[in-house]
Amino acid sequence: MCLKILEDSRLYVLLLKCDEDLAAIARATGCSCGGALHSAGYGRKPRGWVAAPPDGYDRRHSFCCAEDGCRKRTTPPSVRFLGPKVYLGAVVALVTALRHGANARRAAELRRAIGASRRTLARWRTWWREVFTATPFWRAARALWVPAVSPATLPASLLERFVECEAWMRLFRLLDFITPVTTRSGGSNSMVG
Repeated sequence: MCLKILEDSRLYVLLLKCDEDLAAIARATGCSCGGALHSAGYGRKPRGWVAAPPDGYDRRHSFCCAEDGCRKRTTPPSVRFLGPKVYLGAVVALVTALRHGANARRAAELRRAIGASRRTLARWRTWWREVFTATPFWRAARALWVPAVSPATLPASLLERFVECEAWMRLFRLLDFITPVTTRSGGSNSMVG
């Protein structure tokens, strides 16, 4: 079942479209100095594919200010990538969520299918429990959930809040919800791996 979620092309098409929309908004907003933003996307080789990667996943949207003396980089939030990390955000969220309770065996099978080490999974759990919960985004957003989301079982405790849709859409909604932490300004960190 979990492998099927990561094989569902609808998820990746929606994630890519959402990232394109976020990039368009960032570009239209322009630089804080008032300058126009030029495309300065960078290559990505995301890990964790269980199916053939769709077109468009080899680049992360980013922009650079056109004004001389500024040249400030703007990288919009992303639902596909958790910051500059090498694994797909969907993979990090789903595999870490499965590590809780009765799903641990399925998480181990999925971990092997995507080629992640146990140490990588441990880093992901640490990121969710310690780094993510310390971000300004989460400190404000956790108040939205009643009853409270358990930080000890993140992201599973957050994923289970999105219950009114199919599993692949629940995963999308989780990724969409946490987009503020996918850029440096939102509190992303190098521990996701």
